[in-house]
Amino acid sequence: MSALSESISRRMTLGQLKGRYGLTLIPSFAEPVTVTSLANDLVSVRPGSLYVPTEEADQDMVDEAERHGAYAVLLPPTARHRIRNAQIPLLFGTMLPSQMGQLLSNAAGDPSSSLAVFGLVGSDVYSSVDTLADFLHVLGNPVGVISAHGSYSLDRELSMDYPLSMFDIQRCLSIYLEDGAAAVVISVGEETLQNDALQSVDMDVVGLGPKTASGRDLRHTRMISQARRFGFNLGGRTTVARRSDDSDSMARQSLPPEAPIEDLSLCISMVMAAGVKRNNIRSALRVSREMS
Repeated sequence: MSALSESISRRMTLGQLKGRYGLTLIPSFAEPVTVTSLANDLVSVRPGSLYVPTEEADQDMVDEAERHGAYAVLLPPTARHRIRNAQIPLLFGTMLPSQMGQLLSNAAGDPSSSLAVFGLVGSDVYSSVDTLADFLHVLGNPVGVISAHGSYSLDRELSMDYPLSMFDIQRCLSIYLEDGAAAVVISVGEETLQNDALQSVDMDVVGLGPKTASGRDLRHTRMISQARRFGFNLGGRTTVARRSDDSDSMARQSLPPEAPIEDLSLCISMVMAAGVKRNNIRSALRVSREMS
């Protein structure tokens, strides 16, 4: 299911969409029509939806969306000659991934701006995702997890079809915020995410998986590549975290001598980058050690 519906918090009119994104609306008198959800597959369309198909649309697809209750359909300009008898309003235009991400985020109430969002980049980060989520929990933060190995809102598992679209991501973030989560950990890789899935997601801290090549230039290039692919920014409020001698030392002190420290050290660096004080981290490590 790829929809932003039950969690949508800001409704919008077709006139607002037309003016904000330079779209063409047919018929023009439909500007006051208000959409209450967004969906990019027919299964997810419900009464009030703006349907945004990801594949080439035809007359049958528009008719099916109408039968499901769609209030309008957003189509590329090239589809205009194929749709000749729609009974619902049509918007025509080309929206950049950044614009679609902004639309979805705005409709959801910008949930990532109210959450501490941590991203672990790479195809080998699943153990690090779990370690970081557990560590944030011990620090007193209700946590959501977005990962192809299991997505959770606090203790509740979410049934998702991977890789996730930007529709799915904004819906997840809205659910986490509604459930009372304070932090979210995202596995940033192709198994979990579609390209551009993190458009308009405010990432607070990102880190490369501990098995990523250690050369500074290689790590920097990899991070930039993944940011471009999945749509998150590396400027502004986002901090890139790396293991340090300090984080290695704290991890080593809290683990058995023979245990690998890479996962825990990176997680310590990430929570330090988020502003958690060293004393609180040491206390959390002590609690984790006692619990294990």
